[in-house]
Amino acid sequence: MSKKVKFQTPTGMHDILPEDQFLYEKIWRVVDDVAAFYGFGKIETPLVEDAALFEKGTGGTTDIVEKQMYTLKTRGGDMLALRPEFTPGIVRSYIQHGMIALPQPVKLYAYGPLFRYEHPQAGRFRQFRQVDFEVFGEQSAALDAQIIQIFYVILKELKFSHLIIEVNSIGDNQCRPYYKKLLSGYLRPRQNSLCADCRRRIRENPLRTLDCKEEKCQRVRSQAPQLIDHLCEECKNHFKSLLEFLDETDLPYHLDPYLVRGLDYYTKTVFEIFSEQTMKTTGEGGEVVQRNALVGGGRYDGLVHLLGGKDVPASGAAAGVERIVSFLKEMEFAAAPAPVARIFLAQLGDLSKKKSLRLLEEFRKAKIQIAESLGRDSLRTQLARADKLEVEYTAILGQKEVLDGTIVLRKMDTGEQETLKLEKVVEEIKERLRK
Repeated sequence: MSKKVKFQTPTGMHDILPEDQFLYEKIWRVVDDVAAFYGFGKIETPLVEDAALFEKGTGGTTDIVEKQMYTLKTRGGDMLALRPEFTPGIVRSYIQHGMIALPQPVKLYAYGPLFRYEHPQAGRFRQFRQVDFEVFGEQSAALDAQIIQIFYVILKELKFSHLIIEVNSIGDNQCRPYYKKLLSGYLRPRQNSLCADCRRRIRENPLRTLDCKEEKCQRVRSQAPQLIDHLCEECKNHFKSLLEFLDETDLPYHLDPYLVRGLDYYTKTVFEIFSEQTMKTTGEGGEVVQRNALVGGGRYDGLVHLLGGKDVPASGAAAGVERIVSFLKEMEFAAAPAPVARIFLAQLGDLSKKKSLRLLEEFRKAKIQIAESLGRDSLRTQLARADKLEVEYTAILGQKEVLDGTIVLRKMDTGEQETLKLEKVVEEIKERLRK
């Protein structure tokens, strides 16, 4: 006897059920409103791209490319990847569609699903959603500050409090090579105190060791030389300018000299936005402050050129939507009120059902919320449902009424009934509800 298969969502994937949809829709509404105000145009890129786009753009030594990318080979032999992030695809679109010919800066935003093969944990999924903002064609640190401000505003609009912005500069190809040598020189004698990944990173990209979350690696990192002390004049001035813009906007930021982000394409500005929560503990002391990263981004002046375009400066950032949703739930965000029906349509028999479908559409066009139970034939059952919904009126349509071109309107609190012309019932009910 064959075993019955019980299907579940794949590991790391999740359903968004009706009761959670309003949270995602609220986020999209806030994002659309903020994007429109700041002059960003919405862009949608394919869920799949050439795998080499991410290998080259995101970086061959990043965890995303080395460990997390979903790849597939087509029948024609093309190697594609489910997009693990937005930026390389948006850069590809900017180049492909000649957006450099448009008035600069070009401001684009996107939201939707991304895919990364990683260990599922709270707030992390293998299919997840992000909100992404990108600006092309502007060198000024003012655009970095604006990207930071946009995400800060989005989170504040969603009622987040206790937000902290952490910023740093990681230099560019003029000053960063010297710092990498300096950092490697510091790390090599201490590599036995590092995790296996960081020992490998010393050879491939020592900056990545600064992004490691392992506690023993963070202890080593805390004494490492700081890149900010070794910036060239241009990067130093850019960072100074950024901090002045942030001061002017009164955004609460901290300087984190070891913040590098986990992607290879960043230059100069990098930042993250955290939400701080006070959590109760079981032991003595009572409370501990927990920090949760919601947004990350920075400047990537070399990426457009790297992917085949001209030398175009750019800046951008992304926010994890599932993580935001989980915090909205913890904040006991009020559920969206369901549309309240004031009318119930009861029908008896097949002829009435057929007529009811057209009648329901007329109510929809008139913007009158109406409830029904088209699958039920018993009038008693339908009236009981109408009572439960606490509607004001029930419109009763039987076989006789259909043939006569009429409908019975029952006032639910008194039980009074009257017969109306079917062709005028929508306008009649609309008038009564208005009163």
